[in-house]
Amino acid sequence: MNNLTATATLLGTGTSVGVPVIGCSCPVCSSDHPGNRRTRSSLHLQSPGASILIDSGPDLREQALREDLHTIDAVLYTHSHLDHVAGFDELRAFCWHREDPLPIHAGPETMAVLEQMFPWAMSNTSRNYVRPARHLISGPFSIGDMVITPVPVIHASVETFGFRFDLPTGHSLAYLSDVKEIPPASFSLLDNLEVLVIDALRPSPHPTHMNVEESLSVIARIQPARALLTHLAHEIDYRNAGTELKLPDTVSVAHDGLKLEFESSEPCAIVSPIDP
Repeated sequence: MNNLTATATLLGTGTSVGVPVIGCSCPVCSSDHPGNRRTRSSLHLQSPGASILIDSGPDLREQALREDLHTIDAVLYTHSHLDHVAGFDELRAFCWHREDPLPIHAGPETMAVLEQMFPWAMSNTSRNYVRPARHLISGPFSIGDMVITPVPVIHASVETFGFRFDLPTGHSLAYLSDVKEIPPASFSLLDNLEVLVIDALRPSPHPTHMNVEESLSVIARIQPARALLTHLAHEIDYRNAGTELKLPDTVSVAHDGLKLEFESSEPCAIVSPIDP
């Protein structure tokens, strides 16, 4: 009998304006290294029983084409900021071949924003456009063979979630893409975690995002086996990030297209299509 497998793909690892930044000629924005080309942050998880997209940012079309992503079973939303919802219209390509509406999971505040932004979609029954089935997040739930635990976090003044995924392979992954602070009750949801993907916007402080020092402090507290930094601005140069940021051996800077492969009874494997 074959072992179960699952894959997590970092579709995008950039901040709200992406990298390169329009009009900027800094060393990172001028770099031709693929690790310094960051689309807006998003994640895709694939297991034998489910294909899940986290957020539909403005770069979703580009990301889906790059990763040859054809099918999703559900979309989870972290929050309502534009860089996480503006690709909503691209979801129609995932609805054309579905019999049932596409489940979208969001907190009440985020769902209300989606309803205001895309009112024509919320009552649509045609396959020619997005056909969402709305699910309000109120606690842990399952999609296929994945158990999903919403992790409330503090990010600006909007309702924001991270997500913990307990996979059928026996592994666990948490994705906290936009966070400034983790409430005490949420830390308990991150116990015994294998992989943590976490916001680390830049080296200097920011009012609504963790900087690198804050992220490393959280990682040291949670103690996952592996951690990846995401939602990165152009102040972080992929080419020398590990040295410049003094990252521990178990922590690395993520890049677009990076994959985490999970196989039953085996440690998580990181598959990177690019070199430092």
